Formats: sequence, C-alpha cells, structure tokens
Amino acid sequence: MGLLNRLTGLMVNLPMVVPISQSFRRYHLEHHQFQGVEGKDPDLPLDSEVKYIHNNPILKTLWVFCYSAMYVLRGLAMKKTPQRWELINWAFTVFMDVMIVRYMSIRSLAYLAVSVFFGYGMHPGAAHFIQEHYIFRDGQETYSYYGSGNIFYLNIGLHNEHHDFPQIPWTRIYKLRRIATEFYDPLYAHTSWIGVIFLFIASPMQGPQARLVRKYKAHLSGRREYKVPDDRAKSTAPKRRDSVIASA
Repeated sequence: MGLLNRLTGLMVNLPMVVPISQSFRRYHLEHHQFQGVEGKDPDLPLDSEVKYIHNNPILKTLWVFCYSAMYVLRGLAMKKTPQRWELINWAFTVFMDVMIVRYMSIRSLAYLAVSVFFGYGMHPGAAHFIQEHYIFRDGQETYSYYGSGNIFYLNIGLHNEHHDFPQIPWTRIYKLRRIATEFYDPLYAHTSWIGVIFLFIASPMQGPQARLVRKYKAHLSGRREYKVPDDRAKSTAPKRRDSVIASA
C-alpha cells in the first residue's frame, strides 16, 4: 500500500504542474508528529509572515491569494535535503510538464498553473487551510468543518477527527464523527468555508499570528506525561503565536 500510495500521489500531482505530492506527504507527517512546535511543524507561518502581515486586512487578503506560495516557502525554510521520492516527484512532474508543452501548448500548462494558484488561494475549497488550526476560540487548537463542501473535498473538513485517527480513510471519517459525538459536539466547528475566509480577513484578532505554538520541551513533556507539570506550566504552556513574537 505504501508504494501504491506514492505512485497515486505522483499521478494526481500531474495537473498541479508543481511537484508537491511527496514533499506534502513528508511534511504532513511531520505536522502530525510536531503539531504547533516551533521550528518543527512545517504548517506554522514563518516569523516574517507574522511580522509583515499580522492583522492588516489588505495584506491578509493578499496573503490568502498567495497562500500556495507561502506553503512552498515554509517548506524551503525547513532547509531539509530532498528525499529520494521527492526527487522522483520532481523528475516525473517536470518531464510531464515538458510533454504537455510539447504535445499541447504552453497555454495548456499555464491554464493548469493558474487553476492551481486560484484553487489554493481565494477559493472556498482552500479555506480548510485556515479552518484547521487558526484560532477562532481561545484554547482550541484544531477545528473541523461540517458543511456541504465535504461532499466535493473528500471530507477534508473533519480535521479534529483526522488528527485523532489519521489512519481512518475519508470514506469512514464521518462514521467516527457519528459514534464519538460526545467528544466532538462540545468543540467549536465551522459550517461555512466562505465564512472562514471572511472572518479571517475582517477580524482584527485573526492573521498568521493566530496559531497556538509550543516549545519542543513542552511537546516532549506532553507526550511523556500527558500534561505539562505544574511547576513548569508557566514557561512551557502553549501560547498564541503573537504573544510569542511579542516576547521575543
């Protein structure tokens, strides 16, 4: 199944023009392992994003438009050596891009590239990138979306459920939601991806800084002991991203 998943990733990556499937697989696994850990979670915004975008609505709008580029920059900022499958991904995707230009046209390739740019930017389907971990309720780090968009996006909105049981496929994740309602009903959840984008841009409390972050020490303590000991809670408890930047 591992090889089949990788080969499937290569194929579905083709219309996206840019080779990202294997890198996304790598960094997504790291995100699950080090969620919210500074310097280790590749999903966290860069310090430069926090500093220059912050809660400015115009800059946040531009940031949402260019979110696909931000994802690439975060990966590059990790400064990790590409793995074998990432190199295969690059070679295969670039080869197929050349074939598209050779046997179709440069306009065909440009059409795909522009589609990816808008599909990962100011688009309701891309709102799940904001919905998942940007803080809309203090103390809650991860959010699910329960709406009709899940029909078209393979239940990607059920993010709390996905983090709790990442090996459950999209075809069964709603079953988990139904049999564990006592755990998920009390959590704040989104019902509109368009509303997520609007709130993110319009609210002065929202921006790249609205993420919960923790030090690696707190991460290790939590994994070993289920909670941070009281005598260390003050120095290692998770904080909003803006409070961490302000204290730096």
